Amino acid sequence: MPYGYFQLVRFLALIGFGFLAYQANQQGKQTEMIIYGALALLFQPFFKIALGRELWNVVDVIVGIGLLISIFTKPKKTLS
Repeated sequence: MPYGYFQLVRFLALIGFGFLAYQANQQGKQTEMIIYGALALLFQPFFKIALGRELWNVVDVIVGIGLLISIFTKPKKTLS
């Protein structure tokens, strides 16, 4: 893939994870906010974090699986 594609994906990931961190903060979910904020910083396109191709592949798979799990799991209801 061309380099521009990866830059676009990183920029969209920054926006998406930033939005998810904001939503988690609004809902009072501190742990999720920290995770999404860290992912936004990890995937941001401005200051590259050099992990190597193999490690980036592992990170991408783990993040992808984590996102799929977070989509399909229901939030726990609290007694209020």
